[in-house]
Amino acid sequence: MQPSPARDVNIQRTEPLISPVDLVKELPLTPEVEATVLEGRRQIQAVLRGDDPRFLVIVGPCSIHDEKAALDYAVRLKKLSDEMSDHVLLVMRVYFEKPRTTVGWKGLLYDPNLDDTFDINEGLRRARTLLTKIGEIGVFTGTEFLDPIVPQYLAGMVSWAAIGARTTESQTHRQMASGLSMPVGFKNGTDGSAQVAVDAMISARAPHAFLGIDHFGQTCVVQTSGNAYGHLVLRGGNSGPNFGSDAIAEACALLSKSDVPSQMMVDCSHGNSNKDHTRQGIALKDIIEQRVAGNANIIGCMLESNINPGAQKLNGDLASLEYGVSVTDACIGWDETDELMRWAHGKMANVMGQPVT
Repeated sequence: MQPSPARDVNIQRTEPLISPVDLVKELPLTPEVEATVLEGRRQIQAVLRGDDPRFLVIVGPCSIHDEKAALDYAVRLKKLSDEMSDHVLLVMRVYFEKPRTTVGWKGLLYDPNLDDTFDINEGLRRARTLLTKIGEIGVFTGTEFLDPIVPQYLAGMVSWAAIGARTTESQTHRQMASGLSMPVGFKNGTDGSAQVAVDAMISARAPHAFLGIDHFGQTCVVQTSGNAYGHLVLRGGNSGPNFGSDAIAEACALLSKSDVPSQMMVDCSHGNSNKDHTRQGIALKDIIEQRVAGNANIIGCMLESNINPGAQKLNGDLASLEYGVSVTDACIGWDETDELMRWAHGKMANVMGQPVT
């Protein structure tokens, strides 16, 4: 194509991207991992339908930047999950894409070397490799899908997906969610409004036709049948938390009025912790107590958790990074995570009485 002063004025360069089919050939989905993914989806769907009374917890690092630490976390989570799977369903948060309010590191997928080299082909390989290894451990995984072409590379390896507060209102992401093969949680908007998430649920339940890519990386028209497992995730907003009983009741009324399922999750971080990771436990205990008191619409929560608490800045010196500490949002550490999950398990045991089989 000939250069034109009317086109690509601000594009510096383009680089070829590996096709989904070639990446899958290079890093295939093994039968063992596929079975884990499908079983995770089955169990999460049962919770969302109300057929499984266990409490669903999406827990893990704010973002993945160190695969070794992520696998360390997965091994710990697997052991904990095996101990409490009768009353609590644990899913590891494995986020490779990070939406930014302005600019910043956008995740392992986009900049896997953490040095602004943006080797996205390598990021896709490392993301798929990590999901394979976590699946081999037997841990269910969840992630946020930000770029609408990424699911063609990774969606077959995750059991749960999120659409974030900044993208829930986006038609592009609602269309994408309508074609995803796993349950999708829609966050309320950054202003705290649940209406945009409910609108997204309604939209994603419907069929859509839109521009996308196929398994060969070719642009195409994608036609979807709709995703019946969209659900609301309350994450607070600029005006403060929305996990209290009054806010939950308002969200339930909105869901009922909109004729969509009333089951919801609560993100204990972000606006619900006033961006203070040490307050996540307060939100968790509040919603568990609401569940114990009889509000079965609260089916789960999200926690930002890592091996060690807090956060650290990327400073160009990777050797100086502390092991198991987030480079994005601050997280609670593993010791607190373990303590909170055991407390939640004890509370849910009192509610459920008998183990789930």
